[in-house]
Amino acid sequence: MTGEHYLIDTELGNFSIWLDVKNAPETCGYFSQLFKQGEFDGSSIFRIVNAENAEMRTTTPIEVVQLGSPDMSAIADPKFAHEHSGVTGLRHKQWTISAARGEVGENYPSLFICMRDEPELDHGGGRHPDGQGFAAFGEVESGLEIVQAIYAKAEDGEFLASPIAIASVVTC
Repeated sequence: MTGEHYLIDTELGNFSIWLDVKNAPETCGYFSQLFKQGEFDGSSIFRIVNAENAEMRTTTPIEVVQLGSPDMSAIADPKFAHEHSGVTGLRHKQWTISAARGEVGENYPSLFICMRDEPELDHGGGRHPDGQGFAAFGEVESGLEIVQAIYAKAEDGEFLASPIAIASVVTC
């Protein structure tokens, strides 16, 4: 697949992701820059949401693994275009990677992996109150069994008391 490829080295093993630069160039550019600057090195998988532990927006449940920084105040400056599914055509299917955000254009150094199809995260879906959805920008390419093992580490709450360490994110 054309695009960019990164290897994420976690304490539970490695998995790789592919960034769809063609369809989500601004979102991919943002994350590519963060990866190359080492912003995810030494970060963690800090949130795992499943049917049993969902705490936020329980009327539209999701199953995701979130990594990077939990600090929503680290908003990208300058802001960039919100590349939602209505713009890119990328949908939140199982293994999709997507940008975490606050308001439209308020991205921060965090992404999540969809553990199943999540249409409520697409543009027009009900997961975010503004209906603008989230910006899918790639997918898990290999190491699916590692991502499943990570997902199996879900705790009683969405935010992990024992985050899973990420040693590095490097180009592969």
